[in-house]
Amino acid sequence: MTGSHATPGKTARSDQRSRGSGLALLVIASCQLMVVLDITIVNIALPHMQKSLGFSTENLSWVVNAYTLTFGGLLLLGGRLGDILGRRRVFIFGVLLFVLASLLGGLSQESWQLLAARSLQGVGGAIASPTALSLITTTFREGPERNRAFGVFAAVSAGGSAIGLLAGGLLVEWLDWRWVLFVNVPIGLLIAFATPRYIPESERHPGHFDVIGALTSTVGMVLLVYGFIRASEDGWSDPLTLGSFAAAVVLLALFISIERRSRQPITPLWMFRDRNRAGTYAMMLSLAAAMFGMFFFLTLFVQNVLDFSPLRAGLAFLPVSAIIAVGAGLASQLLPKWGPKPFMVTGALLAAIGLGWLTLTDVHSSYLGSILGPMLVFGFGMGMQFVSLTLMAVSGVAQHEAGAASGILNATQQVGGSLGLSILVTMFGTASRHEATDQVPRFLEQATPAQQQLYERTGQLPPPWGDEVLTAGVSSAFVVAACFAVFAALVALVVIQVRPSDLARLQGGPPPGPADDATRTPSDEVKGTPSHGLDARSDRAPGDRPEPGP
Repeated sequence: MTGSHATPGKTARSDQRSRGSGLALLVIASCQLMVVLDITIVNIALPHMQKSLGFSTENLSWVVNAYTLTFGGLLLLGGRLGDILGRRRVFIFGVLLFVLASLLGGLSQESWQLLAARSLQGVGGAIASPTALSLITTTFREGPERNRAFGVFAAVSAGGSAIGLLAGGLLVEWLDWRWVLFVNVPIGLLIAFATPRYIPESERHPGHFDVIGALTSTVGMVLLVYGFIRASEDGWSDPLTLGSFAAAVVLLALFISIERRSRQPITPLWMFRDRNRAGTYAMMLSLAAAMFGMFFFLTLFVQNVLDFSPLRAGLAFLPVSAIIAVGAGLASQLLPKWGPKPFMVTGALLAAIGLGWLTLTDVHSSYLGSILGPMLVFGFGMGMQFVSLTLMAVSGVAQHEAGAASGILNATQQVGGSLGLSILVTMFGTASRHEATDQVPRFLEQATPAQQQLYERTGQLPPPWGDEVLTAGVSSAFVVAACFAVFAALVALVVIQVRPSDLARLQGGPPPGPADDATRTPSDEVKGTPSHGLDARSDRAPGDRPEPGP
């Protein structure tokens, strides 16, 4: 009799916990979606921002870079804030900061106001995003429940770009470019309101903030990017260009010095001693540069040259998101059999082929004939990369260091994208100026008086002369982007090493025996830690910095 009454009570409590866990996951996933889709949703609006606020094409890249530089540069510090101060309160603060920055960005009347707001958005995202991932580990029980939560989080992160493309197209076409920023306000406020109700506060851990390290790295990268973009407009001998590069070198050198001496560095430099992990970071740096550049310049091309509406432009990029998912799924299925290296090499080569194909773009190109094919080749290659790069980034580290290893990979993606885009913008500016030298005389011969007056007032060539200038710059930028992908393929081919014992672990086989260990060379080890094992362990305590290697 008693047992018959206990079962409904347990079931009710189980259902209540299930509903509570589901709502907690909804809150966390919504935050990650908001942060991730912000890049692609803004990309679709770039041409309209340019016209509204008077950006040059070179300076327009700052709308992307202002966000990704602060986001990537402060990402590891954001995760540390949650560990020390409590993840829930830091999560709420990051979300509210993101909301405030989005509101200010939507209200911008000058270009500098939008860039300041985008930088502040990056700070908010850098605080909220890593804390959201950490909250999964403290909110969901280990086992199937936590695995499902991580699966949802990963799916949202992967699908955010596609949702951003559609949402950006709809908002710009039906409302205004400002709504790609305003839309974050109600979503963020709902997240901040729901968080205390469904997510418990985490335990606080002792430690200190490497604020100086985070600031020197972020400001150094900003100055480096600024130097490249300024060089595209004012030349390499410009005093501000040279001064930016010099200051960037000093700050980045100071950052490395700080990290070497810190017991709790924001970027554990010993992670780079592992040749596979260092190669993985170099590949992500290069591939992110190529990927950011492709989306940036193709967005301008399809809307300015092909005259796509914002919604049609968003739909035009959806096949890329779909083929990335296909490539990632294929790599996941075949990794246990072949290991990650073949996919890293092949994926980078496919990305290079797609970008090389895009260099043939001209004013007579069409979407189906010249754009869709190379985008699909590029996207399939990048999909093969994402799974492999993530696996290699966390290989050979202890469990307590896996967060730092994957965090550096994410930060490398954002910083590499910004730095690479600035280099591509420099190439774009140089090629555009050369083409403009040829097009201006033709324009002056053929243009109407009204067109000439408009040119004198704005300095911008109208179509079709302006289309020739833009296309020449875009095609040249893709040449450099293809070189980035080729470099990544060379790194994968030469640097990455995967042993047979590593494949055995991926296939669920027994750990390597003495014979496997006997094949390891002295150069494969640093202070006893395997340099390229996929399942290595470390006996280092959390937060301890190892002695400097030879």
